[in-house]
Amino acid sequence: MSRFKKGDTVHVRTDYPQGHARAPYFTRGRQGHIEQITGPYPNAEELAYGRRGAQEPLYRVRFRQQALWPSYQGSPHDTLVADLYEHWLNPGDRS
Repeated sequence: MSRFKKGDTVHVRTDYPQGHARAPYFTRGRQGHIEQITGPYPNAEELAYGRRGAQEPLYRVRFRQQALWPSYQGSPHDTLVADLYEHWLNPGDRS
């Protein structure tokens, strides 16, 4: 079962673990919105080390480019979508 649903606001964890991490650095600590739940998949962070990855929801999360890069000069409507596993996400602000 998925913890989040389409449209939910989420906040990406700010952790910087050693090894294989599937959350891009530029998304960590940033807020986005769930665009889509792509389904449960084995956790690639575990599979990378030959361990059996437990099934975990994978989400497409949409971020405003200006939220990712404060000096971004493009349109304020420009966005980026990243696929993130559920363990990287926390509930975000509703503002």
